[in-house]
Amino acid sequence: MTTLAIAEKKLQDMGYLDIDVDPTLDLFEEIEKLKKEKNAIILAHYYQESDIQDIADYIGDSLGLSQQAAATDADIIVFAGVHFMAETAKMLSPNKKVLLPDLKAGCSLADSCPPPVFRKFKEKYPDHVVVSYINCTAELKTLTDICCTSTNAVQIIESIPKDQPIIFAPDVNLGRYLVKKTGRDMVLWNGSCMVHEIFSNEKITKLMLRHPDAKFIAHPECEEHLLEKADFIGSTTGLLNYTKRSEATEFIVATEAGIIHQMQKASPNKTFIPAPPNNTCACNECPHMKRNTLEKLYITMKYEQPEIILPDWIIEQGRASIDRMLEISARAGL
Repeated sequence: MTTLAIAEKKLQDMGYLDIDVDPTLDLFEEIEKLKKEKNAIILAHYYQESDIQDIADYIGDSLGLSQQAAATDADIIVFAGVHFMAETAKMLSPNKKVLLPDLKAGCSLADSCPPPVFRKFKEKYPDHVVVSYINCTAELKTLTDICCTSTNAVQIIESIPKDQPIIFAPDVNLGRYLVKKTGRDMVLWNGSCMVHEIFSNEKITKLMLRHPDAKFIAHPECEEHLLEKADFIGSTTGLLNYTKRSEATEFIVATEAGIIHQMQKASPNKTFIPAPPNNTCACNECPHMKRNTLEKLYITMKYEQPEIILPDWIIEQGRASIDRMLEISARAGL
């Protein structure tokens, strides 16, 4: 039985998974009370539903949120995001209690690179440095020399001597983008994010023709043929900041649609169009991110479950790859 399955069984035995929330409760008010009572903070990724973003203490990308939480005196961190993000928060704040509203809020990208399989893959390239995108499991970080984010990935790769061969994991699309940007010939693990691979090239092309003045902006986890069309490529925070400073008034946004809530709040007079996926949905959403709800957030804070628990060796070894990234970023002034 996996660690996740054991945790789920424990919660089921406790009756946690069967709890109903009183529909008359003002959840915003109750959650605010619990935050003060328990000295807790709520972190919300940009891809969370708008209600969760609105009640969060901090909103942002995964690593930045974990760093902000580590700098506070909070006793409890509630991470409204996915499993690997809560793991990162625990690694950076090992003495704080870290909670995740839904243990099944996973990540297709992180799941695409199982650590035991990657370990065997890595053995084929003993002289290679491993750079892993932060969007991976805590255990994969223990097999990583340097982590990176979509914001600092180019600088991290360029900090490595040109004669040093590199394995890049787990996102093959981000890896191909980095190969093109840096000119480095890296060995790429073939993983991907289901959200960023489902965009329809045909539908986006038609959308661009209907909105000729719109800027097409994309996350580097998108496939190469879409990145070639983009007016701007950047991290989720990078995309948000671009829409704030751009003189354009229309944007086609190729990343998870949750970010549009913050874009609209920051620029209410601008129009944001979610890039259409290759399915029948009107927009592109991550089903894992959307497992978290306001009701689950309330239950999690009230009962302080589910809690993220990591072995000490994973915290120590995995944290080293993050620290190395932060050292390089600091030197580069990022």
